[in-house]
Amino acid sequence: MDNKAGIKFPRLRQARLQKRLNRFLAKVELDGEIETAFIPNPGRLTELLYPGAGVYLRAVSPKNKRNTTYDLSLASCGNVLVSIDSRVPNLLVAEALVANCLPWFKDYKIVRSEPRLGRSRLDFHLTAAGLAECFVEVKSCTLVREGMASFPDAPTLRGSRHVEELLHLVSAGYRAAILFVVQREDAVSFTPNDSLDPLFGKSLRKAADGGVEVYAVKCRVNLEGINLSDWVPVIL
Repeated sequence: MDNKAGIKFPRLRQARLQKRLNRFLAKVELDGEIETAFIPNPGRLTELLYPGAGVYLRAVSPKNKRNTTYDLSLASCGNVLVSIDSRVPNLLVAEALVANCLPWFKDYKIVRSEPRLGRSRLDFHLTAAGLAECFVEVKSCTLVREGMASFPDAPTLRGSRHVEELLHLVSAGYRAAILFVVQREDAVSFTPNDSLDPLFGKSLRKAADGGVEVYAVKCRVNLEGINLSDWVPVIL
């Protein structure tokens, strides 16, 4: 895969996680001081965010008028850096679509971001001359065990609803796809996390049988930035 799509990080500061306070806040030790950092990801992330875990912080501009000075951007998992920011995959996919470097959506252009359909908002509405309109939902994945990437890492009724909306679109004559962006580079394949959320796995398989396209791509992550790297096979 052409990895033109990427995001450069500002200077990141290394810290140590002390405690996760709730879904979106953590206490971290930075240069001997205790700070509160924002976690831009509502997932459980238990394999990444535990007391003593190595993390990297991004300073937030004072113009944002936030109570927290830092975003928790990366976590260390052994020798692997993992981007935990669930906002990043959409930005990467948007760049890739504009650069026309996603093989599954060659020549498609973004018509709308976050189009509303039924009870849900999906991520992208695409068009291409002479081809069916396409709707794409992007999911952030950070969980990898022995090379197998899995989604979700917490039960998600919203995720199942998105998959059902995609299936409905295919039934109506549109093209629809779900793209899992694995925000680390040690994945060799992808599968739904049936042990944690069997409903999502069931919904995803039903959608795939009904014509919804399912893709997964991993990322190259370092302290300078993150890039889409290579596609990984999806095992359903």
